[in-house]
Amino acid sequence: MNELQSALEQEGYAVVGASNNKDKYGYKVFKFLENHNTKVYPINPNASQIEGTNCYGKLSELPEKIDVVVTVVPPQISKKIAEEAGALEIEYLWMQPGSEFENAKLYCEKLGLKCIVNECIMVEMRG
Repeated sequence: MNELQSALEQEGYAVVGASNNKDKYGYKVFKFLENHNTKVYPINPNASQIEGTNCYGKLSELPEKIDVVVTVVPPQISKKIAEEAGALEIEYLWMQPGSEFENAKLYCEKLGLKCIVNECIMVEMRG
């Protein structure tokens, strides 16, 4: 099984860049995962809740260990999230299109992360 398929079969997700702005992909990805009966936590240091769900400032604040971090943020923030995810021994980092940074796969491998880039989680879960 490839990394993408394996990541889709995980149970706990965090969406970094989740937003209350319904026009932003951070909102769309978070709501998509929530509507697909996955356990999903929103991460945004500038929000306390997203539609009634507690929002966390960073991965280390989550109440439990999750399996997949989905980034919907600029590349330089994704790189910092990769470092935090690696330190927390989270298995997968899924960078939504536009969120990936140069040499992301190699960088993530060095941190012990399985990395998905150039794929939209909403498209892949529907597939």
